[in-house]
Amino acid sequence: MKNNKYEIDMVNGSIMDKLISFALPLMISGILQLAFNAVDIIVVGQFSGSKSLAAVGSTTALINVFVNLFMGISLGANVLAARFYAAGKDKEMSKTVHTAIMIALISGIVMGVVGVIFARGALEIMGTPDDVIGLSTIYMRIYFCGMPFFMLYNYGAAILRAVGDTKRPLIFLIISGCINALLNLFFVIVCKLGVAGVAIGTIVSQFVSCVLVLYCLSKADTSYKLCFNKLAIDKAYMLQIFQVGIPAGIQSTVINISNAMLQSSVNSFGSIAMAGYTAANNILGFLYVSVNSITQACMSFTSQNYAVGKQKRMDRVLIDCLFLTTAVALVMGSASYIFGTQILGIYTSNSDVIKSGLEIISITTIPYFLCGIMDLFPGALRGMGYSTVPMILSIIGTVGVRIIWIYGLFPSHRSLFFLFISYPGSWIATIIMQAICYMFVRNKVKATIGARKLANLKK
Repeated sequence: MKNNKYEIDMVNGSIMDKLISFALPLMISGILQLAFNAVDIIVVGQFSGSKSLAAVGSTTALINVFVNLFMGISLGANVLAARFYAAGKDKEMSKTVHTAIMIALISGIVMGVVGVIFARGALEIMGTPDDVIGLSTIYMRIYFCGMPFFMLYNYGAAILRAVGDTKRPLIFLIISGCINALLNLFFVIVCKLGVAGVAIGTIVSQFVSCVLVLYCLSKADTSYKLCFNKLAIDKAYMLQIFQVGIPAGIQSTVINISNAMLQSSVNSFGSIAMAGYTAANNILGFLYVSVNSITQACMSFTSQNYAVGKQKRMDRVLIDCLFLTTAVALVMGSASYIFGTQILGIYTSNSDVIKSGLEIISITTIPYFLCGIMDLFPGALRGMGYSTVPMILSIIGTVGVRIIWIYGLFPSHRSLFFLFISYPGSWIATIIMQAICYMFVRNKVKATIGARKLANLKK
């Protein structure tokens, strides 16, 4: 189903080229977003020093813990919108859009208030060193003031992705990202605002992207048109969004809690290791958004084909996505490892910081394709409407392994290299469980689709 040049017909024709057409703009969007975030880190690291760099980096895992529950709910909006759009249910599609945008607005305001109030206390719980906690608190409080804009953009972009439009969010991101980069340079270098300047630049850019995506939805001439006077939460659609989205959000939140625990372990090595982790984690972020774009494609394609009962096409989508994820992650992971010193040198000129960063990426980059495969199975399951069991398995496999590693094994083998072996170990454990779960659910869905087709023939 395709109504304009930006949309992709996910239920007819060849699959691989459409997966690439869907995932590539999303991948570029994610990479550009991280590139612009990297500008934050680079500008701070080069012009405000290693303590400011450590301050910005120490907030990453904590910010993710706060926002990922509500960001996960946007996946529910994406799945529901894709399903209604493919089935041609215009009324249901409109209700989903307006409910999702209201959820985004309310959650953004709530997260902004919570983040500003509890920033300092949360950073203290994480064991943030005294020499950086003041700067970390300033950055985090200002950052959270822009949370309503951040949420509205991401929920709006989720609606566009549901209909196959990943190109316009890319355009909006380029515009807002360039503004962010320019403002970072101005506030940090010219105004000497340090971490506060970086946070202010981020808020302004988020406001711009929010306005652009809402304008795009309001000017649509199809079922996903946004009418501001119709904004309201429909309880029935909210519950359907939550059914898929809340387990996904809880999964992301709990996984990021484990990352926050890992951040606390990194903090125990001091500000140099923290700065190295900040830079290395940014590199891993590039790998993550690349494979995550394919997971997003898998979820949207699966959801639309599930809505029209195309089981074989759903199977093909997953197989093609597994191939794409493995290829992309191996190429990018190997390049990150080979050119690690040069890439880390972009973030900082401190040789000790670079050494710490290299220790981390040496064990996490090449096997990163495992992380991509690990996320694909839950993506396909959520596309079919199953979200709770993948959440439980991901928490057991990812969080469980990391907690055992951090608190059971790490204390007697204290090195950054050993600490981060927990990453590939947790990926492998989770893949095994998710793959078994997928096969059970696939057989159940196959029977459901067959029964649905039989019922339609009898009508």
